[in-house]
Amino acid sequence: MSHPAWRIFHDIDLARASLLKRRSLRDIQPPESVLARTAALFGEPLTPDEAVRRIIASVRQGGDTALLRWNRRLDNSDKPQLQVAPEQLAAALASIPADLRESLQIAARRIRDFHEKQPLQSWIDSSEQGALGQLIHPLDSVGVYVPGGSAPLPSSLLMTVIPAQVAGVGEIAVCTPPGSGGDDIHPVILAAAAVAEVERLYRVGGAQAIAALAYGTQSIPRVASIVGAGNLFVTLAKQQVYGDVGIDGLLGPTETVVIADDHADPRLAAADLLAQAEHDLLASAILLTPSEDLAQAVGAEIARQLEALGRRDIILGALGGNSGCVVTTDLEQAFQLANDYAAEHLCLLVEDAWSWLGRVRNAGGVFLGEHSYEVLGDYVAGPSHVMPTGGSARFASPLNVLNFVKITSLIALDKNAARQLSAPAQTLARAESLDAHAASAQLRARGGSP
Repeated sequence: MSHPAWRIFHDIDLARASLLKRRSLRDIQPPESVLARTAALFGEPLTPDEAVRRIIASVRQGGDTALLRWNRRLDNSDKPQLQVAPEQLAAALASIPADLRESLQIAARRIRDFHEKQPLQSWIDSSEQGALGQLIHPLDSVGVYVPGGSAPLPSSLLMTVIPAQVAGVGEIAVCTPPGSGGDDIHPVILAAAAVAEVERLYRVGGAQAIAALAYGTQSIPRVASIVGAGNLFVTLAKQQVYGDVGIDGLLGPTETVVIADDHADPRLAAADLLAQAEHDLLASAILLTPSEDLAQAVGAEIARQLEALGRRDIILGALGGNSGCVVTTDLEQAFQLANDYAAEHLCLLVEDAWSWLGRVRNAGGVFLGEHSYEVLGDYVAGPSHVMPTGGSARFASPLNVLNFVKITSLIALDKNAARQLSAPAQTLARAESLDAHAASAQLRARGGSP
């Protein structure tokens, strides 16, 4: 019997209007407890967007003093130093269990190996007319945000820092919140920072960390771009500082779509959906299948497997919110719905998964077959697990080396080429009513003589 929280949609139009409907970032409603805490902090009810705006303004004006104040108010942390000492990272790495240390090192190696394969080089095409090309330079500095809310996420540190290192970024500053209740950063995050050879790690999280990275404080340097996922407040902060700095994207709640046929193992499909749902209350775990029997079997497996899981309350909240199953007429319709939804993760638990890959147009990452389960992508497969959410996979890509470089166009034409191209340039300039442009091109047509 399916779990009561597991909703199965048979009406495709209803599914499109509810489960599969995309909402704006500002339309996401945090839990009432979060809104109540926000009102208590600011002395009045504020929307998340308004609260973030005030936090950013306070950090721009108050610098480190404001950061330490937010650490106390939001995380009960009284640590007087924002930067973590290098020796603390080394000590954390030495203190964790050997198998955990080895797992971090395996993950780091695979992430580095994968991103080092990405083509990334300048090019110059020379001819009799001169040269054209593109010059690729790494960013001077990058800020990395590593979430630390309900669970430590050392994998997120590796998945963001290492691609930046491969790209050759000069300065990498990592921000992560101090532990709740006044504890320091979790040792496993410190250990991951040691494995990645992070030189600048700061104990500050939330919108205040994004503000510090965007505008700089006495301790935290201003950066050129900010990457990394976070909660709603972090994402809104990235949206508000964009333009003053670059960002990798507006990374909202995590999401997985599983397409499965009647050959799929319902135990594995349920396990993959539950793994996604345990991230947070706003996570999306969606099954698309033409098989009514599989839809029911997966629901029964969710009920059975849920009993043994520690984050049961979070999972139930996610299942009752943005998760569920849609029974489609066939696999073609399932892929159509998946492309329209444009999920962060798309898992294909179908017979001969490779033959269906050509149907995929919009997805952050595609996981082919039951052995390529999404959890491997979270930790050790190799590609960064920072992927586009909220439907942005229609136009955005997973975090990769290109996020950490900028391209400069090179134009080095000779005198003859300048003369030959002058006429069409003048024509286009006059069509745009830009006489000074046309005059500049006309001078070259005369060989530079007035």
